[in-house]
Amino acid sequence: MRLHRNLVFATIDSLHLIFNKEKQADKVLKNTLKRDKRWGARDRAFIAETTYDIVRWKRLYAEIAEVKEPFDRPNLFRMFTVWATLKGIKLPDWPQFEGTPTRKIKGRFDELSSNRRFRESIPDWLDQLGQEELGKQWDKEIAALNELAKVILRVNPIKTNLKKAQQALKENDIATHPIPGLPYGLELFERANVFVTDAFKNGWFEVQDASSQKVAALLDPKPGMRIADACAGAGGKALHIASLMENKGQVIAMDIYPSKLTELKKRAKRNGIHNIETRPIESTKSYKKLLGKMDKVLIDAPCSGLGVLRRNPDTKWKLRPEFLEEIRNTQSEILDNYSRMVKPGGQLVYATCSILPSENEQQIKNFLTRDNGKDFILEEQQTLWPSKTGYDGFYMALLTKKS
Repeated sequence: MRLHRNLVFATIDSLHLIFNKEKQADKVLKNTLKRDKRWGARDRAFIAETTYDIVRWKRLYAEIAEVKEPFDRPNLFRMFTVWATLKGIKLPDWPQFEGTPTRKIKGRFDELSSNRRFRESIPDWLDQLGQEELGKQWDKEIAALNELAKVILRVNPIKTNLKKAQQALKENDIATHPIPGLPYGLELFERANVFVTDAFKNGWFEVQDASSQKVAALLDPKPGMRIADACAGAGGKALHIASLMENKGQVIAMDIYPSKLTELKKRAKRNGIHNIETRPIESTKSYKKLLGKMDKVLIDAPCSGLGVLRRNPDTKWKLRPEFLEEIRNTQSEILDNYSRMVKPGGQLVYATCSILPSENEQQIKNFLTRDNGKDFILEEQQTLWPSKTGYDGFYMALLTKKS
């Protein structure tokens, strides 16, 4: 592989914004990739994948390169050098790469690989927390969470079916295969920009991980029901629920961020879905009007996001122990408040994209002992482990309210 100056420099600029300015990796890359119209798909892929790789392995590469934060440009080039050397890429004769100790890099890598905190490139406190909560399981999960995320699509049954969507993608040279146990899931054999296809623009599919698709399936929505998605965000699961309801009935999508609900409206229009009503959460009144009126409620709770580190590797550098404490309290509050919207005999699904029991089983266990929770029966709960599924880490619990 030959390195091109403008692509390497674009990568270094992106890393500077992510590491030193604490910007979100996906947003930084979205802007970077618009910089030069001459860049083809391969050029864009190089910038995105290299940036994500160096973000993912920040601790390991910084240790090998002997650099400390905040990283100035020479430091970022040193980390890039480590990345390139470990990938077996020949470094060009540029001033930024002068005196690269190739042998030393490989030696340090072998040496550090015996220590999990460097090998898996994670902060000490997070490694300790994972060990405390998951024991031996943590080893497998953190290794799996450092693998590259697969691209998974959810076909929209309102507009098309699995076979037609597959064929349309094939015509764009995008090969896919169905996923056992997921009636609307397609997995790409190779990464590709699916957003430029007519099939996407016409609302035939959304990009949604396989684990995430199982949440709406567990909720089991039926046409004609009244369902609330209490933490809808930009609405991936709300769209899934609405499509399973065949556009019949009502989905009330709620969130504290109106901008996310605006995005959901755009997506619903593209998907041909018209049974979603968006409601920004402005105060407790937002849910009090709906108390005891919903057939089903989904609480896709805010969480640490540990289960989706493959997708968002910068999360592990931004997470703080105090944030985890706050988010657990928020989860308890949301469970107490929004579970009250479920009518007698109705059902509630609580889900997170975390693999930590303190955000998952423990939350449900505690909820069932509190006043609001005593009205509910736990039907089933499951953790989807990245090491076993190959997809995102997720937890989901189904509860029924006593009649």
